[in-house]
Amino acid sequence: MSDKHYDALPKAHTTYANIIKSLLPIGDNAKVGKDELPQATYYVDDLHIDQGNLKDYRKICGFADDGKIPITYFSVLSQALQMNMMVKEPFPFAMLGLVHVDNSVTQYRPIGERETVAMSVAFDNLRDHAQGQQFDFVTTVKSQENVIWEGISTYLARGKKPDSNASSKSKPRPLTVKPMVDEEGTHAIFEVPEDIGRRYAFISGDFNLIHLHPLSARAFGFPKAIAHGMWSKAKCLAMMGELPDAYTAEVSFKLPIFLPSEVELIAESVAKLESSDNTCNFGLYSAKNDKPHLAGVVKLIAED
Repeated sequence: MSDKHYDALPKAHTTYANIIKSLLPIGDNAKVGKDELPQATYYVDDLHIDQGNLKDYRKICGFADDGKIPITYFSVLSQALQMNMMVKEPFPFAMLGLVHVDNSVTQYRPIGERETVAMSVAFDNLRDHAQGQQFDFVTTVKSQENVIWEGISTYLARGKKPDSNASSKSKPRPLTVKPMVDEEGTHAIFEVPEDIGRRYAFISGDFNLIHLHPLSARAFGFPKAIAHGMWSKAKCLAMMGELPDAYTAEVSFKLPIFLPSEVELIAESVAKLESSDNTCNFGLYSAKNDKPHLAGVVKLIAED
């Protein structure tokens, strides 16, 4: 077990210096086998929210300045720990080839913007997939000893796993069909500007080259830069009105949003969330051809 405790979140410039170093054929870049993940958990024991960064995050995603931390914000903060874990531990996959396919976040109560919390991130749940292997980063946020927020980010490492049993692989992802507009829900068509990737990168710390510029995106097989998936998820939730105090928001990322783009949000009414048996589905689609960019669902948390 490899645990590391930080006094604060690692800075972006330090993190990316470590990433570049990990890509060079120097030093000890030991890897574990692709049938296991490092046994590692990274912690920030006293996490103080940067109020300026939070303000910028609310603005770029569209969240209200209501004194509460948006449900997606801890996913953004946890990425600094995730990236350090991938370069400092014997991580079995190439970072640049990873695809963020799913994200689930749960808040158990509203979290004040000036609360001091503890955050931890761990590797979990390595499994086979038809296109390679998937694994999770599991993030936990605590106040005192109480869990107040949890998140799971699922990544796909493309490639063929040798000697794998086809029956044990993840099933193909279901097709996403654009639904009819819910008149009581949220329906909006909006522009995603060409520079949203660069602007969001400076706020989130995620400077993945596929998001920054067409030239850098082409180096990784994309014809244009693409929007960050976590920005698109946050943007949808911010546009859906007043969400519950305690809920889970899950999304599967579908086709990338090439920049610039015009997209269409179709969401059911959050007012229908009256019990844990109810769900509120939402999706983001291309306004030109109805192709899906993400499919999501909001669920109330069942009371104990």
